Amino acid sequence: MSETTRQEIEVTGTAGPEPGQPQASEPALDFSDAQFVAALKRAMWNIGVLGVVLAGLLTVFYGWRTGLMLLIGAGISLTGVWEWRRLIAAINARLEAQQRPQSMVRTILTFVLRLAMAGAVLYGSLKYLDGSVYALVAGLSLAMMMLTVEAFKLLKQ
Repeated sequence: MSETTRQEIEVTGTAGPEPGQPQASEPALDFSDAQFVAALKRAMWNIGVLGVVLAGLLTVFYGWRTGLMLLIGAGISLTGVWEWRRLIAAINARLEAQQRPQSMVRTILTFVLRLAMAGAVLYGSLKYLDGSVYALVAGLSLAMMMLTVEAFKLLKQ
């Protein structure tokens, strides 16, 4: 028995597929860090562009307050994805023991501060702007929609 077959038996408990049976396909989530970062950057770009376009349309049809509510929601979505990207980069640098990883305390502190600022902006916009709450929710949901689109693109590759 070859060394590779022994290692495969130790890991999987079998010596591989029987002759004539198809090989197991690659895992669906097999992508590099560079592909992941590129997907997050594309999602951030799409959130920004879609937020500005939709806010402009809502401003024309429903007034500036409703357009501003969507823009606020899109801005919070955009900063959320940006902050998660920074947090993931800091964790990866820690795991890979790079030479100069980002300060984890600073990264987590900015993450928490951004959450507090997002809460304050949400509170202020709901209290003082008389725009549509649905526009705000639509802006907030842009991150989920764009990240889902990018995830499907990664799975398709």
